This record gives sequence, structure tokens and C-alpha cells, in this order.
Amino acid sequence: MPNFFLVIVIVLSFVFYLFYKVQYTRSKRPMERKWLSAKSSMVLGLFVGVFGVNTLLIQQTATAYIIAAIFIVYGFASMIAGYKMYKHYLPFAQKEAEELDK
Repeated sequence: MPNFFLVIVIVLSFVFYLFYKVQYTRSKRPMERKWLSAKSSMVLGLFVGVFGVNTLLIQQTATAYIIAAIFIVYGFASMIAGYKMYKHYLPFAQKEAEELDK
């Protein structure tokens, strides 16, 4: 049962990654593009990290443990970096949207 939950999280995070990348390519505002890039980085990090956790639970070899650990660390580090970028660019994107809507 836990693997089913992880698979759903993996699929949803990949779908949101694609969604944010499409929004990124459609956006013409520079700060909004950076903000959307940060959001896509967060969900891609979630995808990679949860994929690593799922691999850890499915395969029980030393090689799988090493690869899963790399995926988990890289994925969750990407989530943290994406969150910091998100918090940094959010006020600029809001200000840009307010100025362009006038």
C-alpha cells in the first residue's frame, strides 16, 4: 500500500512539473518566469526524492541503496533550493504583475 501512495505522488509531481514548464514557456514576464522556474524546481525535486524513496522500498540491494540515497539527497536539496528561489522571486513577480496590470 505505501508504494501505491508513492507512485501517485510521483505521477502528480511529474504532471505539475510539466504544467509549470508549460506556464514558464508561455509567460513573457521575466520575474514571473523565474518564479515559475522555482516552482517547477520544487516539484521536480519532489519527483526525484520520492522516486528515490520508492526505489529504496522496492529494491533491496546495496547498489539500489546507494542510488536511492543519491536521488533522495539530490531531490530534497532541489526542493529546498527551489523553495528559497520561490520565496525570493515571489514579491518581484507580484510587483511585476501589478505594474503590468495598470
